[in-house]
Amino acid sequence: MTLGAGPSVAVAMAMADASRRHRRAGTITDMNATDTTARYSAWTIYRRLLQHARPYWGHIAALFALGLLSTPLKLLMPVPLKIGVDSVVGDEPLPGFLQPVVPAVFQSGEGALLLFAALLLVLAYLLWHFSQLGHWLLHSYTGQRLTLSLRSRLFRHVQRLSLSHHDRRGSTDATYRIQYDAPAIQWIAVEGVIPFINAGVMVLAMICVIAVLDWHMALVALAIAPVLVVMTRTWGKRLRRQWRDTKKLHSQAMGVVQETMGALRVVKAFNGEDREHERFLDRASHGVRGEMRVAGSQGFFELAVGMTVAVGMAATLFIGIRHVQLEIITLGELLMIWAYLAQLYGPLQTISQKVGTLQGSMASAERVLTLLDASPDVAEKPDARPLKTAAGSVRFESVGFEYRTGQRVLSEVSFDIEPGTAVGILGHTGAGKSTLANLLTRFYDPAAGRILLDGVDLRDYRLDDLRRQYAIVLQDPLLFATSIAENIAYARPEATMGDIIAAAQAAGAHDFIEQLPDGYDTIVGERGMELSGGERQRVSLARAFLKDAPILILDEPTSAVDVRTETIIIQAMQRLMKDRTCFMIAHRLSTLRRCDLLLVLDGGRLIETGTDVDRILAERAQPRPSPVPAAT
Repeated sequence: MTLGAGPSVAVAMAMADASRRHRRAGTITDMNATDTTARYSAWTIYRRLLQHARPYWGHIAALFALGLLSTPLKLLMPVPLKIGVDSVVGDEPLPGFLQPVVPAVFQSGEGALLLFAALLLVLAYLLWHFSQLGHWLLHSYTGQRLTLSLRSRLFRHVQRLSLSHHDRRGSTDATYRIQYDAPAIQWIAVEGVIPFINAGVMVLAMICVIAVLDWHMALVALAIAPVLVVMTRTWGKRLRRQWRDTKKLHSQAMGVVQETMGALRVVKAFNGEDREHERFLDRASHGVRGEMRVAGSQGFFELAVGMTVAVGMAATLFIGIRHVQLEIITLGELLMIWAYLAQLYGPLQTISQKVGTLQGSMASAERVLTLLDASPDVAEKPDARPLKTAAGSVRFESVGFEYRTGQRVLSEVSFDIEPGTAVGILGHTGAGKSTLANLLTRFYDPAAGRILLDGVDLRDYRLDDLRRQYAIVLQDPLLFATSIAENIAYARPEATMGDIIAAAQAAGAHDFIEQLPDGYDTIVGERGMELSGGERQRVSLARAFLKDAPILILDEPTSAVDVRTETIIIQAMQRLMKDRTCFMIAHRLSTLRRCDLLLVLDGGRLIETGTDVDRILAERAQPRPSPVPAAT
């Protein structure tokens, strides 16, 4: 597959190279088995997410204001009840704070006063519902925009991470965090912080009003608050830990699905559907058990909160009835206090009950921040130099590399390539051929030595500029599920249709494309599977022609095609290799006869370098003598 600079190259090379290493290891690696999610304090999570939400602070402030607006409206709702009980049914005068605001026409009799109380109640509820409608619309818009913004940032960051990160973690973990963990910003910034602050304001307002009416009842009502705070902190830590484990289990189950669908042909070929189903069911069952543990903990927590609130309500009821009997307060005032208490305990209970959901969001936020804080192993220097078009000279100086500590893949590799040289790379599987190409494109940095392009260390160039110097054609020509024209133009999105057709003609792909029902607009399907292997390879060659990069890397470009298609591809490659520095990796020795120089790798070491191509190929073509059995 030929790709432009940046993340898509990483995707292709990860599938072509990392998967080969995992297969050589002889196991299917569970990329999520080791959880490296960092632990962040609640304050750090709030601060980081609110920093990300900076462009939407105006929306969040409007949500906060709408939430605060509901406080005076809720304080107003019990007032008609007091008017009706004390001033209409009873003979108490209107409270002093109401007399100036009630029109004289409504104070002329009990019927008029009752009508005023009913109208006041309707008005209070109407205003409250209008504020809730505005709050809901703004809440939905802000939450969705925050989630989209964070997902976009995560997706961009994931593409920028080094291949070694994706080799270790796999793609499923990042996919899960982008799709399912990113909405945590919505739940925390919109569903968490704002309701908590609004509920806190509501509680304070209710306490102040109740204290004015009966400070004894206010003290009793407030007494349960410290108990709820202690319970919330204690259970909150436990719930976040359980949510963290549960999300890890869900990510693992999703990994089985993605791995199976990506290897569906292999699964079907070996009748592995039932085995994969059992593997998925096993992982998913662990996730279900995790959810049940969370549900159990949250259920017991809400039970404890409910019982605490019930005790507080019972105590205030007892004291309130006694105060009415002692004529400390009127029955209307008791009913109004009771209505306020219902609204007081409602926010307290809501705050406590939201802890479970919020802790799930906090666990997701930890996973998001861990991914955002992951730094690429291949970093760009702050003072990196630009590179417009390279001449194409390449020099390896005592280069060593290892994917895992202690498992050296390349050792002391040194060679010097002049611009325009066609270099063939020979070696058995696992000799380090593809690793050499990965280092050249700086998908990884060498563990020892250095690599020079035009006399400058690769690490001194800007990454985007460096990767514009390479066109890559892989053994497995992966295409995107778009049209043929879009796949070719991926190397140069601004290319005209004439440029695309010219590149296809140079790659020997134009004729078969013209015979397709929709021509260049034909959709190639997922991974290009609507085309044959040879057709996909020619489309990828066309992409390389269109990119017109000074350095070409051909990694087993003809290993999976028939002889006739190979001839067409080789002719196209010869045209593509002209006046370019080219590195060709191939098992078919005949493919390398057009090279100017051969590098022979064995066990990660460069054992031979030579320009006598025919001699080297002839020696490599000779079968190795079988070992002579020892005499008995």
